[in-house]
Amino acid sequence: MKEVIHTCHYNLYTYDELCEKDQLLVDTAKKATQGSYAPYSEFQVGAAVRLANGIVISGNNQENAAYPSGLCAERTTLFFANAAHPNQPIEAIAVAAYTNGKFTNIPVPPCGACRQVMLEVEQRYHQAIRILLYGTDGIYVIDGGIRELLPLTFDASFLK
Repeated sequence: MKEVIHTCHYNLYTYDELCEKDQLLVDTAKKATQGSYAPYSEFQVGAAVRLANGIVISGNNQENAAYPSGLCAERTTLFFANAAHPNQPIEAIAVAAYTNGKFTNIPVPPCGACRQVMLEVEQRYHQAIRILLYGTDGIYVIDGGIRELLPLTFDASFLK
């Protein structure tokens, strides 16, 4: 037997340490939480992506009484960006969560389904997505793309 350990590499930033483009992305994700439709969980999540041409697009989670019918903020945003701008790679995504009247202290990572979609987007455009996860105590910045958060990936290579 051989033990293999995977570690996640990220940098912990304060808001002021981010460059202006990343601050805008985080601000847009935070603002997007307020348009969330989350009457059941009361857990509002916003996401924002920056495209290669500089356009920033935001989205938020949309819940449904039939839980599987809802959609996370990350996927809502990624799917809209890909539908509206199919020829523009996604450079970065920021995610923020708001609950109990405040933003979360610790950054909230994407769920498994969102990670899988992010992997597909990275493969579609042949480039890693910079990931910024906002928390009031600090911002996790992952420069290595989604494989840092999803080490054992399932992709199209298994289907050929």
